[in-house]
Formats: sequence, C-alpha cells, structure tokens
Amino acid sequence: MNIVVFGAGGVGGYFGAKLVQAGFDVTFIARGAHLEAIKKNGLQIKSVQGDFTVHPKATDDLAKVGTPDLVILGVKSWQVTEVAEKLKPIIGKDTMVLPLQNGADNADKLRAVLPEHNALAGLCKIVSMVEAPGVIRHITFEPEIVFGEYNNEKTKRVKQLKSVFDEAGFKNTLSDDIHLDIWKKFLFICTISGIGALTRAVFGDMRSHEGIRKIIKDTADEMVSIANAKGVGLSPKDVAMVIGIIDQMDYNTTASMQRDVMEGKPSELENFNGYIVKQGKLLGIETPTNAFIYHCLLPQEEKARA
Repeated sequence: MNIVVFGAGGVGGYFGAKLVQAGFDVTFIARGAHLEAIKKNGLQIKSVQGDFTVHPKATDDLAKVGTPDLVILGVKSWQVTEVAEKLKPIIGKDTMVLPLQNGADNADKLRAVLPEHNALAGLCKIVSMVEAPGVIRHITFEPEIVFGEYNNEKTKRVKQLKSVFDEAGFKNTLSDDIHLDIWKKFLFICTISGIGALTRAVFGDMRSHEGIRKIIKDTADEMVSIANAKGVGLSPKDVAMVIGIIDQMDYNTTASMQRDVMEGKPSELENFNGYIVKQGKLLGIETPTNAFIYHCLLPQEEKARA
C-alpha cells in the first residue's frame, strides 16, 4: 500500500513512523527544519512504549508523490479544507483519505472538497508532540486509530486498512458508529482544551479546583445537547466517562490546543468551542459556557492568525 502522511507532527509522525517500521511505502509531507532533520537523520520517536528511529521518504512537494492508496491527515483541524484542496491533483478514484484531527466535522470538510467516496472518517488517541526537528515525543495513552466509512459500512477497503494497521502494530478499531466515536473523543478534548488555554493550568490543577470542575462539566453538558440535536447519541454517562479520564491522566498533562494558545500559535479554537457556539445558534440551543470560553480566547486567536 502506497501511503502519504500529510503532516509529520505528533500524530502523523508517530503513526506514520510505525507504518514505516512495519515496511510500508510511506512518504511524509513536511516542511522547514522538521523536514530537513527527517531527511538528514531520520524520524526519531521517543515513546513511553519504546524509542525507535525510521528513515522515511519525506518532501514538501506533492507533485513528487504520485497517486497514493491512502492519505493520513496529521494536520490541525483548521487546516483540513486547505490541505484537501492541495490533495486534489494526486487523489485517484480509489484513494482513501483518513482525517485524524480533533473536532466533530473533519470528514464533512473533506467531503465538501473531495469526491465523497474518497473520504473516510476517523480519530486518534495519543498525547504526543514535536520535541525538536525530526523528533516526536509520545507522552501517554496507548496510541490508537479509530476509523470507518462515513456511513459505517464495513467495506472491503476499510477491512484491508485494518489489516495494514494491525501489521503496523498499533491499536486500531474499525468502528461500528464512527460519528459517535468521533463525538466521544471531541467531548473529551473540547471540555478540557479551552478552559486549559484560559487558565494556563495543567490537568491536575484544573481537576482539583471545584469551580473549574464545574466549568468542565457544564462545557460537556452543552456539547451533549448539541450532539443529540444532530442525531449523535451522547449521554450523561459519556460526560462521566470524560471526567473520569481527565481524573486519571498524568497531573502535568496539557492539551495540544492549550499549548498552541499559550505559545501564541493559531489554534483549533474555532473547531472546538467555536464550533459548539455556532451549532448552538443554528439549532436554537444555549451554550453559555462554551461561548464564554470562546469569546475570551478569540482576541488572542485573531492576533495569532494575523
């Protein structure tokens, strides 16, 4: 299988490296110092599950790639539409494009630009980041990809893709309800990322503060209302599950969106709390907690994007 990994950051870098290690034909689309370091020294993975280094193909020129069987998107959710446009020239009729971004509507963004048949739906579970050019650090969580056809059909191609991921040796799940699984992940990441960006606090500090715990739960409750209005079956049990996960995570954990905001970078704010606020307006559902977080962070987001 000819695989392109667009974005060699914490997500694309880790899962792409595992595919390279298993012997698959993988090309990374990267840029800048990270690209040069990968070309010169390989891609180094520092992981709680064991360190390793691979020496993959890497380029910043899609014209050199050819037509892939699979494209794994390792970019941020706010970049999906732009990247989909760039992918158009290399996408064949049988190419699968798998989005792994945080957020609820990444597959929809792909389907708005590419032929709908090309777009799978998916998510990943991993806490990882670029530690230095050419170096990915995996901090916690057993890395997992959850994926499926947009309509949940168990097609031949997604069964084949599961075999590829199995051979690569990382946990993966061919979902029975990919949209529910996406929203469950979204529920977790959105409840903690925005308030983390506002407080500049690690998970341990936030979860031990009564007032912030209430904000986390209120954020999640509003998300459940939006999801259910859209036909996604989230429940209060899912809120309890998410809070339980936050309680179990390493004390010093931070979310990727939180880190981006703290570093003055463009973030996924629009795709997280902003998405919930906008969907609330469309659906006639009040989302005061998400709105507070969104509007408090929006001036810094606008400054970063300027």
